[in-house]
Amino acid sequence: MPNPKEESKFREDEHIVENKELSITEALIPVFALVGMLAYNVFVFGDDALSGSNQFILLMGGAVAAIVGIFNKVSYEQMIAEVAENVRSTTGALLILLMVGALSGTWLVSGIIPAMIYYGLQILNPTIFLAASVIICAIISIATGSSWTTAATVGIALIGIGDALGISLGMTAGAVLSGAYFGDKMSPLSDTTNLAPAMAGGDLFSHIRYMTYTTVPTIVVTLIVFIIIGFTLDTSGVADTSSLLNNIGSTFNINGWLFIVPLAVIGMIVKKAPPLMALLVGTLLGGLFALIFQPDIVANIGGGTALNFETGYKGILNAITVDTEIATSDPALNDLFSSGGMSGMLGTIWLIVCAMVFGGIMDGIGALERITESLLKLAKTTFGLFASTVGSCLALNVTASDQYLAIVVPGKMFAKAYEERGLAPENLSRSLEDSGTVTSVLVPWNTCGAYHSGVLGVGVGEYALYAIFNWLSPFMTLLFAAFRIKIKQLATTAAE
Repeated sequence: MPNPKEESKFREDEHIVENKELSITEALIPVFALVGMLAYNVFVFGDDALSGSNQFILLMGGAVAAIVGIFNKVSYEQMIAEVAENVRSTTGALLILLMVGALSGTWLVSGIIPAMIYYGLQILNPTIFLAASVIICAIISIATGSSWTTAATVGIALIGIGDALGISLGMTAGAVLSGAYFGDKMSPLSDTTNLAPAMAGGDLFSHIRYMTYTTVPTIVVTLIVFIIIGFTLDTSGVADTSSLLNNIGSTFNINGWLFIVPLAVIGMIVKKAPPLMALLVGTLLGGLFALIFQPDIVANIGGGTALNFETGYKGILNAITVDTEIATSDPALNDLFSSGGMSGMLGTIWLIVCAMVFGGIMDGIGALERITESLLKLAKTTFGLFASTVGSCLALNVTASDQYLAIVVPGKMFAKAYEERGLAPENLSRSLEDSGTVTSVLVPWNTCGAYHSGVLGVGVGEYALYAIFNWLSPFMTLLFAAFRIKIKQLATTAAE
């Protein structure tokens, strides 16, 4: 009887030897198939497309890519190995998503999120709210180095405040993400801020300094737009906030002690504690504070009328794991004070895994590399080189569904081309961040788009237009390249 492992290895080796290089047409077939199927799927299912049908379409896109691979003698084992590696690389993100779901549950039940909304409604008004949201999220993100942590903490609270002020969820989410990604880009604690210069062969702080030339004008334009929107908002139909405040105050025990928990989480992130550990501590502290400050709510969620060990245990575990709704006398607040817990993140996790299947097969058959190589060949001028870099990052955010690949693959492939043109690595690393890091959140099936949509409870289609910083950044870097503004040469230490 033949050994199946040896037989499999023989087939894999045989196929690898016979692999053919894909043509650009073959590499693009799965992309066009995926975009076409997703477009029709959204047309048919609308907002329900993310409930499962889009996930299956991503698998179908992967199947199309696999068929292209088979015709080009790529082994099944090779494709599956890339899929496994892609899924493995997202394990940390998937665990963080589960922990964010748990954290949002205990922070709701403990009164932390209601307290943020309560005090936020008293400080902020609709005119300045959007611009203030950008600034608040930018500060938190610079301090923590993480747009994900920012969205999962203050971002959720700002969504609630904006909703209470009568501002559309899409606008608020766009402001939150604009600020969060500005901070993520500019923070030396950010993983992508460290990854980009590493791929380009540059220095971290030189990279940050050169990013300011494109990033600061972009965030200034973003703030101006949000200020204009704030002054033009029709707030005549906004509910009286005093009624909302009274309802929040009568439902929860609101006090300043509750802010110890978010401050502790942010402090841990600033001190470079692993995000998963910080979120776990935040979840447990949230549960403890719920038992201390909101015993009646915990008992009610636990199915009892008074707090005891059983109702307390059950109430906290329910808040962490399943749907939780806290009833008030205001229907608007009932929608606001609900959480899906860990189970509420399963749809997003499902989407990410399916996206990694598509991206893994595309990588396994060599389609991602082929698309990037074709874009590089189009770079006949300095502007063309920058445009090819931006195009590659955007393409990989769509096809590979991962912002890290959107930085690593173009970074490796374009580094030599920049050097041959006499361009310093800061130009490449800046372009990678301006187009790879920030646009990931605009793709629904990208890990970042799926994460933020799930955490904030706002669809990518709703916030994409208002994530001004994110979609404006690639245009800003191309504008600077077109007019050769602050393009650093290898031969000098000054920019042109």
